[in-house]
Amino acid sequence: MWRIEWRFLNFVALPALAILLWGCGGAPSFVAKYEPWRGDEESACMASGTVRASSFIRTHAALGGPSVCGTARPFEMAAAMNGRVAMKPPALLRCPMIPQVERWVTQVVEPAARYHYGAMLVEISVAGSYSCRPMNHVSGGRLSEHGYANALDVSGFTMSNGHRVSVKRDWNGSSQDQAFLRDIHQGSCRFFTTVLSPNYDANHKDHFHLDLARHGREGLKRICK
Repeated sequence: MWRIEWRFLNFVALPALAILLWGCGGAPSFVAKYEPWRGDEESACMASGTVRASSFIRTHAALGGPSVCGTARPFEMAAAMNGRVAMKPPALLRCPMIPQVERWVTQVVEPAARYHYGAMLVEISVAGSYSCRPMNHVSGGRLSEHGYANALDVSGFTMSNGHRVSVKRDWNGSSQDQAFLRDIHQGSCRFFTTVLSPNYDANHKDHFHLDLARHGREGLKRICK
């Protein structure tokens, strides 16, 4: 069990909405809003002891921005299912994402691999995790959930029999691979509040986007497309 002093990011002059610039030399700007639930949610996750350091889940120093980007206590997740399913490259995520990714792999992706291919899942191809940037890299847009380490992009899966499934290549590939990917898409919506597939738009033609953003006035709405 860890004993942790929480020093969440300090925000100076918190307007309802602000344009926040990062980088230099014309780097993209983004619109962000201070949202207290993020710190509260992360603190509760850490206090619960659900996420523990191991050989495949390692702690990192706080991702201190720039501006509101980052998270107080990020983790590098290199594998799921007690280390059996590799995540390459490792994903940099905030605490609440770790158990959801674990449940997703255990209850959605692994069963789909066994059902469609009669094989175990051995690897997940990670297309993206933490990145301080606007949504879809469009300057002036809202800060992406990736900027809070609250999102995971997945581009492919590898089975124990050597079969590899690519979201980009196989979303409209063989009937077997299509069925596998659509089962994963549908099942993902039980564990994440935002799930975007190649059906959503061209920006997601080669990966699944999974995050735990809050949507709607009460924060309970889910987006699954």
